[in-house]
Amino acid sequence: MTLAFDCFWSFRSPYSYLLVPRLAALERDFDVRCDIRIVRPIAVRQPEFFSTGDPLWISYLMRDTARTAEYLGMPYRWPRPDPVVMDMATRTYPAEQPYIHRLSRLGQLASERGHGLAFIAAVSSLIWNGRTDQWHQSEHLAQATATAGLDLADMDEVVTHEGERLAAAIEANEADQRAAGHYGVPLMAFGGEPFFGQDRFDQLVWRLEQAGLAARQHG
Repeated sequence: MTLAFDCFWSFRSPYSYLLVPRLAALERDFDVRCDIRIVRPIAVRQPEFFSTGDPLWISYLMRDTARTAEYLGMPYRWPRPDPVVMDMATRTYPAEQPYIHRLSRLGQLASERGHGLAFIAAVSSLIWNGRTDQWHQSEHLAQATATAGLDLADMDEVVTHEGERLAAAIEANEADQRAAGHYGVPLMAFGGEPFFGQDRFDQLVWRLEQAGLAARQHG
């Protein structure tokens, strides 16, 4: 029987990006399904999270994500533009956000179409690998979307006409995320147990092995 687990995931989370290759390899090599559950970044859900927190939180985040990327051998640079627009001087977030809602709804739609993991792999690499300052332009997003076996123009049309439904589905993911045991990303949930952070991936695999994780039989 194919095992399955949820992965609550955000396009603005560097740790979410850094986890994706391991998720893809796990699903490729083992009889397991990773169900991608898109959530909005904490900066959108709780804008005061960063403005009221200790500034050491952000400085450590920047150092640790760069180190983790180096350790994993992954290209990495903070996105340009940032998927969530931020006033760096005040560490506050304006209500108007030109990028993250489209990204999140596209990710939700990709998950509904059975291409969630492939879509976040392609698009998060585009956003975080540092090879372009124009990831948000449709030509780049279209190419990444095609890599995931989807058509951006078709998806954008659905997002335009079904935006409220997709937004509601994302909010439902966020409720399920908290019910699973944490508010942060990446959060993996399996067997009623939460695994928060990319550094808990090995423990997730350990639990999956206890549940009978089997290698895929490739013909």
